[in-house]
Amino acid sequence: QVQLVENGGGSVQAGDSLRLSCAASGGTFSSYSMGWFRLAPGKDRETVALISRIKNTYYTNSVKGRFTISRDNTKNTVSLQMNSLKPEDTAVYYCAASLRIGFPTDQAAYDYWGQGTQVTVSS
Repeated sequence: QVQLVENGGGSVQAGDSLRLSCAASGGTFSSYSMGWFRLAPGKDRETVALISRIKNTYYTNSVKGRFTISRDNTKNTVSLQMNSLKPEDTAVYYCAASLRIGFPTDQAAYDYWGQGTQVTVSS
């Protein structure tokens, strides 16, 4: 069983930056593909960024060039650096882990989820 704990959320102004981190425990972190997802009010949960075991990455179009996902297998953490934040980035952000190879874009492929951290961006 893998436990995931996110932190780093908060309330910021448009144009500001935030760094989210997710600490994993209870499993072999390097064996998991990891992802960041977000859920905004009135919307479906959205895939934000994914990183494979070998650190290949995927980003949804709306965050390309602004967000960077990274992982540190020595510290069992995955991070999401978010720059140039926009009000439309406001959401609860979740990290998740998948045993699937690569970076599965199907959210159903993710076996473990954190509790989420709120990011609020005001204009």
